[in-house]
Amino acid sequence: MEHVVGGGDALVLMPTGGGKSLCYQIPAIARQQAGQGITVVISPLIALMHDQVGALHEAGVSAAFLNSTLLGEEASQVEKRLLRGDITLLYAAPERVTTPRFLAQLDSLYERGQLALFAIDEAHCVSQWGHDFRPEYRALTVLHERYANVPRIALTATADALTRQDIVERLQLQDAGQFVSSFDRPNISYTIVEKREASQQLLRFIGTEHAGDAGIVYCQSRRRVEEVAQMLCDQGVNALPYHAGLDVAVRQTNQDRFLRSEGIVMVATIAFGMGINKPDVRFVAHLDMPKNIEGYYQETGRAGRDGEPANAWMCYGLQDVVNQRRMIDESPAGEEFKQGLRGKLDALLGLAEATDCRRVRLLAYFDEASEPCGNCDNCLQPPAVWDGTDAARKLLSTIYRLQQSGGTSYGAGHIMDILRGKTTEKVTQRGHESLSTFGIGAELSELQLRGVLRQLIAIGAVAVDAEAFNTLQLTDGSRAVLKGEVAVRLRESLSSPAVRKPRRSATAAPKVPASLDADGQERYVALKAWRAEVAKEHNLPAYVIFHDATLAAIAERAPQSLDDLQGITGLGAKKLEAYGEEVLRVVAA
Repeated sequence: MEHVVGGGDALVLMPTGGGKSLCYQIPAIARQQAGQGITVVISPLIALMHDQVGALHEAGVSAAFLNSTLLGEEASQVEKRLLRGDITLLYAAPERVTTPRFLAQLDSLYERGQLALFAIDEAHCVSQWGHDFRPEYRALTVLHERYANVPRIALTATADALTRQDIVERLQLQDAGQFVSSFDRPNISYTIVEKREASQQLLRFIGTEHAGDAGIVYCQSRRRVEEVAQMLCDQGVNALPYHAGLDVAVRQTNQDRFLRSEGIVMVATIAFGMGINKPDVRFVAHLDMPKNIEGYYQETGRAGRDGEPANAWMCYGLQDVVNQRRMIDESPAGEEFKQGLRGKLDALLGLAEATDCRRVRLLAYFDEASEPCGNCDNCLQPPAVWDGTDAARKLLSTIYRLQQSGGTSYGAGHIMDILRGKTTEKVTQRGHESLSTFGIGAELSELQLRGVLRQLIAIGAVAVDAEAFNTLQLTDGSRAVLKGEVAVRLRESLSSPAVRKPRRSATAAPKVPASLDADGQERYVALKAWRAEVAKEHNLPAYVIFHDATLAAIAERAPQSLDDLQGITGLGAKKLEAYGEEVLRVVAA
């Protein structure tokens, strides 16, 4: 903040919930008070603009946004306020910022010395290596070229070294100060399981650990989103779908319900989530493997923004690896770019198959050293490990024999049947029981072989031909494994416990902090009910009014006067003036 207030450029990397917004909001206020004008915040997300502007208004800060939700007259009023200098922070999308009309307005402010700061949020979107690349971000170089002495601050929660370097080059931030916070989110517990009846696994996870909690479930396809949302609803979980194929009004309604209500589970594609500031998301679940660790980290980071315990749960299987690998191979991009994507996928698969601490692996990807956390699945229940090198060689040998015998490729199921010595109709019809590898892997389970195949596909030792019904083929990378030069070590597959259905809790009672006594808990519940009414009246998410932690602190203190409310975190002068008397009334009642 001191660096930016003083006029310096900055690149800021902080985890989700780490306070990135404050890094430009406070300098914006300070620089305007020093007579240096307005701050323009470039954000790709309408939902984030609405939330942040609403929160700033609650804190007594003059803020506005320009986006497609405004009517013509409303947008015109904001532009007039902008040119008068009546706004401290203006939020706008990158597409709007680079239009001739908007640039002409910035020119006018610049000529009068009233442009204080540019804040570029979600800066990883500028990088082709980032997990959410958006071409319109590339045009933001115009800000440096046109307004050279206006400081810029670029912020993101996820960027490995390659993405970071790309951000610096694309936004011309070579001379900027780099501020890299720890990526660790110690309150999040990471669990990754092998996919086996994924819907039932998800149902068991929610039912046993998060019944009645707010959460996000990510799926790869729109169809899957709708199927899972319906399945959860049928089982008594208050779930909503969200994907780009839904009507805009339906999407907005579902997002508003998720933000403003308690205990909603949002089932979504990755179209949902960036910039979602809901603090009490208790879990993020992935039913399909993301493309890379950056995406996984950003998505899991939406859990537990309030610092309370939260879970990041993912199930993945062989088909996930096949699908992701195929999408890369079929991409029209250049080979160098594809290699980068394959490397990122390999790193994520390495995290999924890891037998050591998940957090150590995750942080190491972002070049941060750490100690075992004691809070992930591998730390809490260390998995057994087995050497799959021999099994890998047998699998590759079977693929080789099949190609030799008829020049035809086959899918994973048929290859595993041959290796395990199963005389299926397909095996006998083709005479494959006569292959030298038939039955040499009889001691291996299908689960073990699927794990080996995941590894072989991930390291490029096996290729998947999507145009030939996902058949498997050898590659140049197969030779090293066949020769025993590459070891394949895997975690033992764990058997799934019985499915326990979640309690039916569409209207679950609000959860209360265990630290409060009986009277304190009663005050807390009453304060939450009052906050919900105020939030509805202001058309804002409840957490914008007060976070749960603030309500808990009020309930514990049992204030009887405005003086008693002084010093409670989240209850500043503006909110004390706006809500102090009402809070005392609720507590007294």
